[in-house]
Amino acid sequence: MNVSLLGGWFPAMLDVVAAAALLLATGWRDRSWRWRALPWIVGGAAVGTLIAAYPGAKLVGVTDPLPFRVWLWFGIGLAAIIVLAVGWRSARWWRRGTAVVAIALAGLVFANQINQFVGYYPTIDSAMNDWNDTPVPGQVSVAGLAHEAGTSKLPPAGRIVAVDIPATYSGFKHRQELVYLPPIWFRKHRPALPVVEMIGGERGNPRDWIRLGGAEQVSDAYAHRHHGYAPILVFTDPTANFDNDTECVNGPRGNATDHLDQDIPQYVEKTFGASTDPRQWAVAGFSMGGTCSLDLVVEHPNIFTHFIDISGDLAPYTGDGSQTLHDLYGGSVALEHANEPLLVMKAHGPYQGVNGLFLTSTQELRHQHEAAELSKAAAQVGIWSQVHVSPGTHVWQFAAPAFATAYPWLANQLATPAVPHHEARHQKPA
Repeated sequence: MNVSLLGGWFPAMLDVVAAAALLLATGWRDRSWRWRALPWIVGGAAVGTLIAAYPGAKLVGVTDPLPFRVWLWFGIGLAAIIVLAVGWRSARWWRRGTAVVAIALAGLVFANQINQFVGYYPTIDSAMNDWNDTPVPGQVSVAGLAHEAGTSKLPPAGRIVAVDIPATYSGFKHRQELVYLPPIWFRKHRPALPVVEMIGGERGNPRDWIRLGGAEQVSDAYAHRHHGYAPILVFTDPTANFDNDTECVNGPRGNATDHLDQDIPQYVEKTFGASTDPRQWAVAGFSMGGTCSLDLVVEHPNIFTHFIDISGDLAPYTGDGSQTLHDLYGGSVALEHANEPLLVMKAHGPYQGVNGLFLTSTQELRHQHEAAELSKAAAQVGIWSQVHVSPGTHVWQFAAPAFATAYPWLANQLATPAVPHHEARHQKPA
């Protein structure tokens, strides 16, 4: 099942088979069909696709423009539906069946075209595992740690622990979350380890940074080079379900901020003996998670002091200004302003010991400009930051290596909280 969905023979075969099924279902038929029905089928599919691509996409919360090929296959699927409806009476049974197959295949290709655009499921296996809620490899429960902790010998790798963090403070109905414990955590006399909260995109689940972002492997590799030491990673759920875009703020969609800055720190500190020093807490995220990482740090420097913002936005948003105000803040302008990093930094004034990285790709021109604007504003209030632009686009296949490159820098900031701010600013990513 380890067949690529992002390129290679399988997606190409799907394209060919789906197109062939549509041509077979349509057929040449008689003169009336060719001169009367077909123009209406093509025209109807084109108009329906235009409506779906412009007002339709916005209505369902799609804010990024999708490539032409995505809408091409949407149109092909719509054409197959029209062929089935218009030609039902005149078609033979096998042609009707072929039209149904063409609809299903076009829908599958359309879905995979979106997948290729965002890079969410790299293989059939990854898609099946996600749909079936398959635990990540090596995942254990908190109770399952009992026989491994307190040993004198370091395990060869860290462990992923499934946790049900009580929403005591937030009341946020989140899904099960995950914690990565580095090898050194299993030592009998372990230090109070630093923590990084990991946040994914607006559509996803807490496992994304493991399955797509490779965060566990990155941390294990770092620990292997540092005698088992690495930060604890918490794979958070700030959205509660796949399409509840909270942007990590408190609002009509749930108290996501309270969950991230209250529920999680209190639980991780108590359950895993993590550091309670804000200088040893960080937030890293991709896309929506990137926006969240900066927002959480500048709003709560008493809890987090380091961030990695990968392809985040200038501020939390779900569409245009009025839509964002309604969706995220229930119409409260004051609440909106309290979650816009530029305004928050200006109102807060000088920060102490806060730093971070803005990572974006060569094809994300808007994100590059916004990262530069945020970095400049951060410098004016004493926050050290750098903007790094690497080859790629807004997909997990860019976010994963970007995080891997920045990870040693972040781990170093967390390991040395006593380093004065003026010295920390000279330390750069490996």
